[in-house]
Formats: sequence, C-alpha cells, structure tokens
Amino acid sequence: MTLLIIIAALFALVLINVPIAVAIGVVGVVGAYLNMGAEALINVPLTLFNGATKFPLIAIPLFIFAGALMNTSGISIRLINLVTAIVGFVRGGLAMVNVGVSLFFAEISGSAVADVAATGSVLIPEMKRRKYNPNFTAAITSSSASLAIIIPPSLSMILYGAIADTSIVKLFVAGIVPGLIGAAGLAAFCYYYAVKYDLPREDSFSLTTLRKVFREAFWALTLPVIILGGIFGGFVTATEGAGIAVLAALLIGGFVYRELHLKILYRAVIEGVIQTSVVMLLVATSAVLGLFLTEMQLPQQLASEITAITENPILVLALLNALLLLLGMFLHGAAAIILVVPIVMPLVQQIGIDPIHFGLILTLNLAIGQQTPPVASVLATSCSIAKTDIWDTTKVNLPMIGVLFVVLMLVTYVPAIPMSLVNFFY
Repeated sequence: MTLLIIIAALFALVLINVPIAVAIGVVGVVGAYLNMGAEALINVPLTLFNGATKFPLIAIPLFIFAGALMNTSGISIRLINLVTAIVGFVRGGLAMVNVGVSLFFAEISGSAVADVAATGSVLIPEMKRRKYNPNFTAAITSSSASLAIIIPPSLSMILYGAIADTSIVKLFVAGIVPGLIGAAGLAAFCYYYAVKYDLPREDSFSLTTLRKVFREAFWALTLPVIILGGIFGGFVTATEGAGIAVLAALLIGGFVYRELHLKILYRAVIEGVIQTSVVMLLVATSAVLGLFLTEMQLPQQLASEITAITENPILVLALLNALLLLLGMFLHGAAAIILVVPIVMPLVQQIGIDPIHFGLILTLNLAIGQQTPPVASVLATSCSIAKTDIWDTTKVNLPMIGVLFVVLMLVTYVPAIPMSLVNFFY
C-alpha cells in the first residue's frame, strides 16, 4: 500500500508540472519524515551529496559533453556524408542513412536526445526536400536515435550500472547484438516503406565519392574506435573512456577539422552543463527516495508479494515489462531507472535473473518509452525539428515501435542474444 501511495504522489506532482527531480526529492523527504520522524532528515544533505558523487556517474557529463562537441565541430556532418555515400543509392536510402548515422553517433554520445538533435537538424530538412513524408521523417529519426541507449556507450546503462552495482562494461557488451538487430529491423522497414510509397533513389553509388568522404570522415571514425577499443580492451574504465572521448573530440574538432572555435566551444559547454544538471539532480534526489525505500524494506515486500503469486521467471518478466512500458510513457529514462531499479532489484535477484540481462530489458523498455506519448522525449524533439504533430507522427511511428518491441521480446525470452558476447568475453 505504501508503494502505491509513493507512485501516486509522484504522478500527482508530475501532472501539476513539478519537475521530476523535485517531485522525487519531495516524496522521499516527506515519506522519511512521516515514517521515521524528524531525525531521519539529518541524513538528507549527506545522502544528496553521496548519491551524485559515485565515480561511474562522472562518465555521464563527459559523454554528454563529447556529444555536444560532435554537434558543433563538424564531426556529425562528416559521418552523415560517409553513410550517405555507402547506402544512399538504395531506394529510400536517405531513411537508411538516418539509421546508419544513429549507429555511429550512438557509439560516441550514448544519448538519444543528443543523437536526434545532431542528426535531425541535418537529415530532416534534407528528407523533406526529397519529398519524404514529414511524419515518417520525424518518426524514423526518432526511432533510430533510440539506438543510442542500446549501443554502447549508453548513458542509461551507466546510470543503471551505478545504481544496481553491476559491471557497466558488461552492460555495454550485452547491448551490441540487440542494437545491431534493432538497426537491421529499422533499415528493413525503411526499404519496405520506400518500395511501397515509391520513394526516390539518391545519386548512384560512386567509389570516387566514397573515397573522398571516407578521407574527410577518417578522424571522426577514430572516435568510436578509441572509446570502445579502450573500454572493451580493458585499457580504461567507462568513466576514463568518457574523458578520452572529450579529449579526442576537442582535438579532432579543433585541430584536424578546425571548426571548433571559442564561441562554438562555449555553446557546447552550456549545452552539456544544462543536460548534465537535469540528470545529476535526478540522481541526487533519487538517493533520498532510495534511502526511504530501503529503510521501509518496500522492495523486499514487493518481491515477496509477486513471488507469492508466481515464481515463474517468464511471467515475472512479463509483469516487469508491462510495468516498465507503462512507466516509460510518463517518465523520462533517467527518472524511470532511478525509480524502478531500487524497487525491483530484490525481485530480479530472487528469481535468478542476471542483472546484466535485466539491464538490457530495462534499457529497451526505455527506448520504447522515448517513442510513446505523452512524454516521448526523443519523439518530441524530432517532431519539434520536423515541425510535425506528435500524435500524427506517432501513428506513422507505430511499425518502428513494433520493431523495437520485437527486439525487447527477443532479449527478454532469448537471453543468449544479449548474453552471448558477455559470456564469450567474460
């Protein structure tokens, strides 16, 4: 009953436009006061500080800053030109370019919002100019951008790993196969849509053009190699890899492409600080709510009540997916992770689900949540760039959401898909 009151209070505060981070903090503080007395409030400032200062969390502002640097230093446009030269000649190839560029960008920024902001500002106007349906343009840009939280390095995985106290590097490895399956599914749908609506072919394939854009994009391509090679090779942690990503983006944008000037750098810093502030305030206030939940042993009570109904992992995973899909419609990704993970981890451990496996299930649910109104943070960003109505775009986006849902079901009930590479390497 207490858990339901907490969730209801959170939704009530969010519905009256209280910022999510503030709502989480208020519920945690009021709950602690009412159930444990004024003495419990003494620990609130220390809990806020400790919650936001875990070492793995330092990777979040660094990857956000690296993505902001890519947006403003010419790296993104060179990646777009390269993918266009590779697959742009296929019917509807510009839509496939959207998917391919999101794969590259995901390997650097780890943020779907950063992805759609960077690629959408270039690709959406171009697709509309080539007579693509504006709603389809916004939908494919949004759905492909959500690959950024599945393909490593993922900010959602970093946050989950820090809260669940599990290996972030293993989460990154587990996301590779599901991310590639999702990209292939979206590309296949783009081709089907292109044939059905007779979308235009782009310029014919040219080896000369490919060589030219490859030379221009070479240094941009070294970014994912440096980041992921260092992390997966065991040379650096995810946090150190994020620092290297920032340094590499600064050097490539400033000294190789010579497009990163002080004014542009200032804009990237401001953009990174704003995004980081939102996430880290959520993390800090969630620590207060987590302390309250732990003291009241609410996660353990939830685990006991569900296992009293069924201990079948298949049914439990179905219930968790339903809960996560529902929450994803109303909460931003970071808020959903912060709210859900402390509550459900005892249940996940009790029925024997690998925390890495569950991390991928959670991440895919969040990817779908980014596409489902009323919140739909990534879809809203894409619609804003394309100047389309979010509900009209959602209708066109349903098949692409379906692709992500199929990947979710595969990951949920065929654990070998996310875990095969993890088991192979570790």
